[in-house]
Amino acid sequence: MPYAPFDLSGHVALVTGGNSGIGLGMARALVESGASVSIWGTNEEKNAKALAELEGIAAADGRGQKVAAFRCDVGDEEQVDAAFAGTVEALGKVDSCFANAGIGGGAPSFHEFTLDSWRRVTRVNLDGVFLTFRAAAKHMVERGEGGSLVVTSSLSAIEGAARNQAYASCKGAVISMVKGLAVEYARYNIRANAVLPGWIDTPMTEGALAYDRFRDKVLPRIPERRWGEPADFGGIAVYLASQASAYHTGDLIVIDGGYAVF
Repeated sequence: MPYAPFDLSGHVALVTGGNSGIGLGMARALVESGASVSIWGTNEEKNAKALAELEGIAAADGRGQKVAAFRCDVGDEEQVDAAFAGTVEALGKVDSCFANAGIGGGAPSFHEFTLDSWRRVTRVNLDGVFLTFRAAAKHMVERGEGGSLVVTSSLSAIEGAARNQAYASCKGAVISMVKGLAVEYARYNIRANAVLPGWIDTPMTEGALAYDRFRDKVLPRIPERRWGEPADFGGIAVYLASQASAYHTGDLIVIDGGYAVF
């Protein structure tokens, strides 16, 4: 029999940015493990495609899990609150919240960054995490049954990211955020952790990964000698949602094929 704590039957997870990339990889594994899942995204077409896929997984699994999708710009307070309320109405509760939605955005050099470009990135990648986690923490405290908060950070938070300081600053800030949440909300049996992906083949990175010069320089530095895939984040999502991680909080979990240590 499978390890019992990994059975997520009756569990409800929320995954922002869950209609593609790492978020969809997480959502697939959560549904496959028995969880009901709500995905948020700004692209209605991608939402519908991901929803249909996840519903197919749920139907084949047969444990009665449900799937919902909401159009939500996580940088907009009203949209976040409305989507969270909609998730609770559709699925009954939220046990784990994966703040995964994010965008890229750099500049030719740091001194050429415009304030508008900077704020475009921080609005989604930092404010969006704050708004999502605020709604989730409030709900979890009121329910009184604990929960799990997980943010998708980045290796850029702990390594130098030239010409990409807006993105890296956000990814570093959310690490500090989850550490504070881990301490503050432990009394409510709510844990908080950060996942730090390396170079993962997603729509956000496809331009860089397809660039010959980039590939030739970076791929040999990855001990596993491949780019990561969204499916590589399914296991960590299930673990952090499940009771297998009941004593695991305030951590930075690097998933990068060994890139950071080579």
